[in-house]
Amino acid sequence: MKDVVKDSNIRITRLELGPFGTNAYIVRCQTSGESILVDAPGDTDKILAQLADASPRYILVTHNHLDHIGALDELKSRLKIPVAIHPLDAARLPARPDIELHDGGVIKVGRLKLKVLHTPGHTPGSVCFLLGKYLISGDTVFPGGPGKTATPADLEQIVKSIETKIFVLPDETEVYPGHGDPTVLGKEKREFTVFTSRPHDPGLCGDVLWLSS
Repeated sequence: MKDVVKDSNIRITRLELGPFGTNAYIVRCQTSGESILVDAPGDTDKILAQLADASPRYILVTHNHLDHIGALDELKSRLKIPVAIHPLDAARLPARPDIELHDGGVIKVGRLKLKVLHTPGHTPGSVCFLLGKYLISGDTVFPGGPGKTATPADLEQIVKSIETKIFVLPDETEVYPGHGDPTVLGKEKREFTVFTSRPHDPGLCGDVLWLSS
């Protein structure tokens, strides 16, 4: 558990959980004391311990892969708060979600506003959450490359999502991904420029890196 952002307005805590070391994030409004949980990878009791004094209001899901929703059913049962996901990823959840997330939508917690960015490619319903200069990116973008894709068409789609929804944000935007450490958007833009300057195999997909793929 680590606070990756903390000031008088916002606190974002990163928890690395489950067998795949997936990141969950607790976003707290420092004024109201309310919070939201982004993703529910596993280790339910560890998540509940961190939420004990955080007045959780929602569970937001970046996408429906098991390593991001392993604890979702138990957390919803014990916390009794709404679960939100994009409708294109809703079918694989253990139970029907309470809220549908759509591109451009806003989730409010206390004085904080989280803007929904629909970024398909890793999954059809993948989303990121933007809070000012902070981006919780799920498995859409990581330090050094995009999220894993199953087909060349998926890679094309995730690259389009990143170009049109994420790389339009300021260079100083801090990116907090679904696995591993954070990055800064300016670095990713520079590396992506290298990627786009080279020819690529038309069958390229899977684990792609901007500088070496």
